[in-house]
Amino acid sequence: MKNNSSLRIQFLGGASTVTGSKTLVEVGNWRILIDCGLFQGLKQLRLLNREPFPVNPASVDAIILTHAHLDHCGYIPLIVKSGFTGAIHCTAPTLDLTGIILKDSGKIQVEDAHHANLNRYTKHDKAIPLYTQEDAEIAMQQFIPHNTNEWVGIDDNLKFRFLNNGHILGSAFVELQAGEKRFLFSGDMGRTDPLLMYPPVNVFSTDYLILESTYGDRLHPEEDAKTVLLDIIKSTFRKNGILMIPTFAVERAQEIIYLLYRLKIEKKLPNIPIYLDSPMGINSSNVFEAYPIWQIIPNDQINSMYDIVKFIMNFEHSKMVVADNKPKIVLAGSGMLEGGRILHYLNNHINDEKNTLLFVGYQAAGTRGHSILNGAGEIKYYGSYHKIKCRVRVISSMSAHADQQEIITWLRHFKEEPERIFLNHGDPHAIDALRVKINNVLGWDCQIPRMHSVYHLVKAPETAEN
Repeated sequence: MKNNSSLRIQFLGGASTVTGSKTLVEVGNWRILIDCGLFQGLKQLRLLNREPFPVNPASVDAIILTHAHLDHCGYIPLIVKSGFTGAIHCTAPTLDLTGIILKDSGKIQVEDAHHANLNRYTKHDKAIPLYTQEDAEIAMQQFIPHNTNEWVGIDDNLKFRFLNNGHILGSAFVELQAGEKRFLFSGDMGRTDPLLMYPPVNVFSTDYLILESTYGDRLHPEEDAKTVLLDIIKSTFRKNGILMIPTFAVERAQEIIYLLYRLKIEKKLPNIPIYLDSPMGINSSNVFEAYPIWQIIPNDQINSMYDIVKFIMNFEHSKMVVADNKPKIVLAGSGMLEGGRILHYLNNHINDEKNTLLFVGYQAAGTRGHSILNGAGEIKYYGSYHKIKCRVRVISSMSAHADQQEIITWLRHFKEEPERIFLNHGDPHAIDALRVKINNVLGWDCQIPRMHSVYHLVKAPETAEN
């Protein structure tokens, strides 16, 4: 049995940024990593993926995964390649979705490196992928699924469990019990009234709270997403245009399909073909169909909503749909325009003002999507710049992240203030805005960790190493 007399926490990612989530908890000699995400967005962040892992990967005993998004799971093949041999714990839907996402990530990285080398727009002698599809498949062999509310023992004084947090299918809070002390990791926390998922469960106490703050500085607009979507569809259809929706394969694709399905059965949707051109999105939709118990909508709707969409798996079929200028709705990855088949649609249709590019999800700093939403007149992909002539629209109310008020409402269920609250997974302004709001409304103090900060939680006074 390992010694677990000391307790500390170190932030290896997601600190003052919304990406690369990795939090290391050390209980004596035990090292538990909560999430193992890939840095995305700004180049200075993406370069961190190429650096050696901050601690010896072989010294990490286990990884506990909150959910399947790439910024929370995407580094796993790398840490396994570097010597991590422990178990990777998650819920059953997260296991299935992570397998899809990591394999797709490896495939895209290989393709992007090949494309960069072929067209010679890499600044290096040779572009090398972070990992391959085969690396992802090897890493998946270390995953172990668990039910929610099930306590899983690591040793006699160290255990954890998953609690539903409503963000995406399979996502969960991680509650970690270390002796008499309890941690609660929010992961990415979902909305109070999500479209497909059950809302986050209420939690009443913890000693250490690690809380996300993606939308800590704002409130989601009170708009009806279905009504706004219908208006955008009709205005595009009237111009005989193409509606291109960069879509996250997990959750957002299924939410958009559900809204389109509701419009269809309400006989409000124009007679226009709908395509899901994303193998990962299609595979993820199959996972959604396999876990109806996680979803709040009726089973018969889960089974029939995908019938209104034409799934495109074959790349030759995709090229045909891309080349076709007839009106249509296309959902394609990636959600932030950082790769995937959506770039082929942009390449053919971004220069025509009758077409519409619709954003339905968060666009991280440094991504093409973020640049467009901040007024960029052109974006670069495939080694060249392309002017944006199509209309650009956004539906802001479809976020899968709780906003500031939803976080505050959830915190009000705590019977007493946690000993320590750490705010992570947010841009600096969002994090600080949430810190001020929590202090003003609840009177609680929060800390904002910097990258690689270490907090010795059993010592007094509290110390942080930077």
